[in-house]
Amino acid sequence: MAATSRIFNFSAGPAVLPLSALVRAQRDLLALPGVGMSVLEISHRSPTFEEICFGAEADFRKLGGISDDYAVLFLQGGATLQFSMVPMNLLRTGETADYIETGTWSEKAILEAKKVGRVHVAASSKATNHDRIPAPEELAFSARPAYVHMTSNNTIFGTQFAYVPEVPDGVPLVNDASSDIFCRPVDFSRFALTYAGGQKNLSIAGLTVVVVRRDLLDRAPADVPIYLRYAIHAKERSLYNTPPVFGIYVLHLVLEHLLELGGLDELARRNERKAGTLYDAIDGSGGYYRAHARPGSRSLMNVTFRLPDEEREKRFVKEATAEGLDGLKGHRSVGGIRASIYNAFPEAGVDALVAFMADFQSRNG
Repeated sequence: MAATSRIFNFSAGPAVLPLSALVRAQRDLLALPGVGMSVLEISHRSPTFEEICFGAEADFRKLGGISDDYAVLFLQGGATLQFSMVPMNLLRTGETADYIETGTWSEKAILEAKKVGRVHVAASSKATNHDRIPAPEELAFSARPAYVHMTSNNTIFGTQFAYVPEVPDGVPLVNDASSDIFCRPVDFSRFALTYAGGQKNLSIAGLTVVVVRRDLLDRAPADVPIYLRYAIHAKERSLYNTPPVFGIYVLHLVLEHLLELGGLDELARRNERKAGTLYDAIDGSGGYYRAHARPGSRSLMNVTFRLPDEEREKRFVKEATAEGLDGLKGHRSVGGIRASIYNAFPEAGVDALVAFMADFQSRNG
């Protein structure tokens, strides 16, 4: 398919990738330059792949300003496996883990943590269908949590933390950043562990990135299976076994692209501009379009909104798809419309959606 025939992909994930990364992957898929084999075929023990893997790690550190105090791990299993790995590695017998409940994914993380040990919900937005992020003063931590877990962006509900929670001194803060990692500058040193599935802002499905402070690596109890221990993956630099080779390769291409754009400051400017354009269209519609997330909690990555009734929402999605605006159907938990506008999503796509929204309202008001 030619680049000019590509539609606008608003999918929540797997999501849109930078066109330059797609073109390069397509060009080199049959044979990497100077190698004579596809990246899908080369040994993960080969110097060629080590260059790709370690190069991706170096670029990840550069983009995020991540020090050597942290290990950067390329794992499998998606963010969902991290719902289990985090408590298995950090929650010891008799301890309590604190979770901030802000949506479906944090709810799932809580369920998995309860299989390992005690869980205390420090704050929740469930009572209002997760339409906001709890305010800092609402956070009520347990006496001495083993760690505090947050989900910085809530894909389904369209909310995002605008602050980093202040946790008790010495308590590790863990962040599921799957759907907003690298969308804006972030101080990784504020977090003891950050994890993210690759298929939204980083790469393709099948890759998970974990950034974990090295002093936590040996915290896992002795009975944790070896493959589920962060320490073993850190020791082997993500090469304990065959890693998600193609996902790491695509990550390397995406990171090079993001660095060429100008880094996280430039990405933040672009993302704020895109989200602002869309929220302005929603708020300026006279109530025809209604954002799910409250102001102050709105996501830069996932914009969720409703129309006056479900019938018009169905018509909106159908007509938008016919116009090349794909993936706009909202999650069943919220309904309505969801526009996912991750780093690689073009501003032209937001402009096209806003124009379609105005036209649809004029015809179906």
